[in-house]
Amino acid sequence: MSRSDEPTDPRRVVVLDVIGLQPDHLASGLAPTLSDLFGEATHLEPQFPALTVPAQTTLATGHSPGDHGDVASGEYDRERDEVAFWDRDRDGRDRIWEAASDADLTTGALFFQHLIGTTADVAITPSPIEDENNDMIEMDCWTNPDGWYDDLRDAQGHFPLHAYWGPGASEESSEWILTAAAEAVERFDPDLLWVYVPHLDYAGLRHGPGEQLREQVGVVDDLVGEFLDALRDDRWDETALALVSEYGFHAVDHPVFPNRALREAGLLETADDGDVDLSASEAFAMVDHQVAHVYADEPEDARAALACLDGVAEVLDESGKAERGIDHRNSGDLVLVAGPDAWFQYYWWTDPAEAPPYAGEMDIHAKPGFDPCELFFGESGMVSLDPSKVGGSHGRVDESAFGVFGLGGPAAPAVDLPAAVDARAVAPTVAALLGVESAVDGPVDGVGSLAVPGE
Repeated sequence: MSRSDEPTDPRRVVVLDVIGLQPDHLASGLAPTLSDLFGEATHLEPQFPALTVPAQTTLATGHSPGDHGDVASGEYDRERDEVAFWDRDRDGRDRIWEAASDADLTTGALFFQHLIGTTADVAITPSPIEDENNDMIEMDCWTNPDGWYDDLRDAQGHFPLHAYWGPGASEESSEWILTAAAEAVERFDPDLLWVYVPHLDYAGLRHGPGEQLREQVGVVDDLVGEFLDALRDDRWDETALALVSEYGFHAVDHPVFPNRALREAGLLETADDGDVDLSASEAFAMVDHQVAHVYADEPEDARAALACLDGVAEVLDESGKAERGIDHRNSGDLVLVAGPDAWFQYYWWTDPAEAPPYAGEMDIHAKPGFDPCELFFGESGMVSLDPSKVGGSHGRVDESAFGVFGLGGPAAPAVDLPAAVDARAVAPTVAALLGVESAVDGPVDGVGSLAVPGE
């Protein structure tokens, strides 16, 4: 039963951000717990590009990437000629938990990107202590309040970073996160709690959207079920649940190498150690799954080198970026979109002996592009250099890879969900459920909240 016949006004909203989940997984009985709670779940349409950081920021703010500026999970600094992935703090962003906190609600967010510096009352994100070579000295997490990670570590051990990303990525990380979420409810009693559950991401990237991912849906359902059992002991009658996922996956078998093409055209230069020399290069592609941002001194020269690459479905110029809602200064001068069965790898070399030192290592902050090969063990280094192993990707937006949206729980209102919910409607809808609509800009980008009764 997804909700009571006469739900009370929700005084708590818990958002379950289950990456890679789609409505078909619920309809086909793969997730009985979630199906029972969210039987009327519908599709969630992401904004372009359907990548982790852009999708998360859109869900949590109601704005599109062309507005909030997160156009990939990495950033290219044109002035310093530097690329950084996953290396950003809050940077003034006001997401739903910060906005609701300003409205005097108790809020929490667990394992969302860019949480360092958040004003949410309860927050946790990995922040390992590293040396000057980016080698981990000690596992640690940044938390609100200070010292909460110490308590979690004492109760359930260190956060298993090896199970959060890399060849050892597994359900162990999601289990740790959901156990921490149950502790957050018991200890801090949040009015809003947003919980990121990453497990399906690993199966989706390794194998694509087929049977191996579907087998893992039940694993996630069991883990979420244990968390919900704990949640039922605390203000359950006042609780509404929102189910979201940022994107689904495309089955891929075609890696594409834009930086190789730029190098062959004489536009990309490398240093003596094999690394790319960004300051000396006339063009460079910052790749992220099925999207590549191309930064070029002369965009037309870069276009000439890239447009005929097999696997490139579209090359977006200024008008194309505006049409896709990604016309922001952080975007590349050109943006490449892969075909449904293709994805972009950052490699500029063809001979593995020419690869930079970090290529075969777990080094997400050093690599100037997202590297899903980090999910596979290598023959010599820790990480594989064989992109043919990657079976799934995301980034382009089409109906086959929409996420999921649902409302459930005893205090969830009866809402007629459309065939697809715009991702920009999630934050305003959560705000409306909590009665703090004015805390979130809305309607945002022309999209308001869903028709929540009483808003």
